[in-house]
Amino acid sequence: SKVYPEIDMVTTPSGHPVAMVHCQNCTSDLNAWVNLFREFAQTFGMEISTNDLFGKLYNKALEGDADCGGLLAYNYFSGEHVTGFNEGRPVFARTPDAKFNLANFMRVNLFTSLGALKVGLDILMKEEHVQVDQILGHGGLFKTKGVGQKILAGSIDAPVSVMETAGEGGAWGIALLASYMINKEENETLEDYLDAKVFAGNAGTKMDPDPADVAGFEVFTERYKKGLPIERAAVESLK
Repeated sequence: SKVYPEIDMVTTPSGHPVAMVHCQNCTSDLNAWVNLFREFAQTFGMEISTNDLFGKLYNKALEGDADCGGLLAYNYFSGEHVTGFNEGRPVFARTPDAKFNLANFMRVNLFTSLGALKVGLDILMKEEHVQVDQILGHGGLFKTKGVGQKILAGSIDAPVSVMETAGEGGAWGIALLASYMINKEENETLEDYLDAKVFAGNAGTKMDPDPADVAGFEVFTERYKKGLPIERAAVESLK
């Protein structure tokens, strides 16, 4: 209904209008923490496969408090347009009485991976009252079955579907567009091509939001927004 500097107005390749929440950061900081745990394990002579390492730590997050126990993190390797940052600094912060344990630590790092996305989607869903029919999750966040999907569903309070191809992200999408341009039938639309030749027969799972996750993510989001001056200070102070 009006201009929002946080929202990018673009189109699909077929020309349909899109209001896009464009985020720069997702799991880079989360991956860095997981690699720290890998180094810890190797220090004690333990070799853990990547799938097992991510799987165990991601699932540990599901044992945490709904609101991450008062912990706060920013995954800003680079700036975030949605929250007004031209550059970023990864930050982890907590109060002395926060519930600092592994489950909450992993949970807050998963939550903050979606923090900027949540701020932008709140504009669309709470202020513009956009109704969500379906959200499809794609990318490495969804390789560990059920975890990223559950947290995303809680963050947006809407069902999230994940297909078997969900481990592939943007580069795969670009390849699909190239394939369409080369292999499309005469007058075949992109939508028809995707439905008939790409996603047809792909098994997927749908997950509804857990009310506890929804409530917890709202508490975290308020903490996230109130703490943005901490991130601003980090950007200005750490050069």
